[in-house]
Amino acid sequence: MTSLYDLADSAYDAELIHEMSRSLGHVPIIDIHPRRTSAIPWDPATAERYKERSVAERGNGRFKDEFVGKHLRVKGHPKVHLHIMFGM
Repeated sequence: MTSLYDLADSAYDAELIHEMSRSLGHVPIIDIHPRRTSAIPWDPATAERYKERSVAERGNGRFKDEFVGKHLRVKGHPKVHLHIMFGM
């Protein structure tokens, strides 16, 4: 699978992350953090691509809220993996 874009929320809006994404040959589509005053607004095509992130976030949120992700009380990769598989 080839990745062309890096979609992220405003918590990842740092120049270092933008540069790393570009160095990998990706296009960074990262929400603009409110602290930035020199940000350029997105064109309509980029804004439409960013909506794909919200689709994935809804799936993650539903898993955490309705299944096991929110109330996980174990530590260690094998135990966490087992409990997540129980939830799936």
